Amino acid sequence: MPRLSRATPASHALATALLLLAAVLLLGPADAATKAAGVKLAVPSGSTLTLSGHGYGHGRGMSQYGAEGAARQGLDAAQILSFYYPGTTLTSQTGSISVLIGADTTPDTVVKARRGLVVRAADGSASWDVSAKRPSATAWRLNPLSATKTAIASRVGSGKWKRLTTSASTLEFYAGGDPIALMLPQGRGSVAYRGTLRNAPYSGRDHDTVNVLSLESYLRGVVASEMPSSWSAAALQAQSVAARTYAAYSRAHVAKGRQFQICDSTSCQVYKGVAGETRATDAAIAATSGQTLTYAGTPAFTQFSSSSGGWTVGGTVAYQQAKADPYDAWSGNKQHSWSATVSPAAVAKAWPAIGTLTGLQILGRDGNGDWGGRVTSVQLTGSAGSTTVTGDAFRAALGLKSTYFEVGVS
Repeated sequence: MPRLSRATPASHALATALLLLAAVLLLGPADAATKAAGVKLAVPSGSTLTLSGHGYGHGRGMSQYGAEGAARQGLDAAQILSFYYPGTTLTSQTGSISVLIGADTTPDTVVKARRGLVVRAADGSASWDVSAKRPSATAWRLNPLSATKTAIASRVGSGKWKRLTTSASTLEFYAGGDPIALMLPQGRGSVAYRGTLRNAPYSGRDHDTVNVLSLESYLRGVVASEMPSSWSAAALQAQSVAARTYAAYSRAHVAKGRQFQICDSTSCQVYKGVAGETRATDAAIAATSGQTLTYAGTPAFTQFSSSSGGWTVGGTVAYQQAKADPYDAWSGNKQHSWSATVSPAAVAKAWPAIGTLTGLQILGRDGNGDWGGRVTSVQLTGSAGSTTVTGDAFRAALGLKSTYFEVGVS
């Protein structure tokens, strides 16, 4: 389940200042000070940090467990989306998307031979019916020879590659819309993808494998990878719209000159190709075909995380609002509340400059929910010095589920 981070947070100084100001305005000076700073905890030798927490992920946008909880309370997909992305408008997006395949770490692109396999120039200027030219081949390869030349080659079994031709174009495999099996490096098996598999240049001779396919076909490999397909239809439909919108947003904000628009990992949203498709999620995608959320006429930044822990987090856009989430705490959500233990040695390993950890104090919280909300800053004191770190840095270094926690010592 995603997601520990989807966007770069605001700077610690600015975020802390804004959160403290909001706390003063909403709670009054005395309460704001209580929310901002916790008791300084001594950490004696041989002790353990004990943490109680809520939620899993950054908390911005839709809580996936919350979406299921809302569906169980009778909300439909539109109502779920309206709660988690207030002020957005439901509209339609079509077209294609290009996805970086992170598991293919080599410059070439190798696929299993199949009937109807074609190599073609991405600009449509040329094509080669490779399955007809060498029907005995078991694999085909697009191998960049230089910044401007790529070889098309085949082999039988584990034999040597035999070159068919070379081309100055950016090349891709296509099988008339049927899936193509990409062979991963180091004998790590194969993964089937719809659309085309492109050997796309990004710097000199280096190339990436990029899957180019329709937005709807792409979603088929995403939704069940991000949410259990056994969940309610309304939750799966809400996830489909959120994932489609996230892809449309990424497509609209692609960096100039980059050969792909989105990645296939938790850094973007998880995409597993054909292996990620299920009947239930296909139905949810079809039921919401083309539906996306927009704000001020452009695709919304529809972040989502596993569990809000009972409070969503405000962001940099109007539809990312900090508010109580009444849908997150249902019986099946094991992420709503959690506990963890951390050794002082683990903290010292993450921040070796402090020496042996001797004290800890939460300096700032966002003011929303239990304990004063999510941790924004923590002071760590050790035998060799002290340091102040963000809540996000503390969470990431120690493998915590969220920044929504309280700390004790035992």
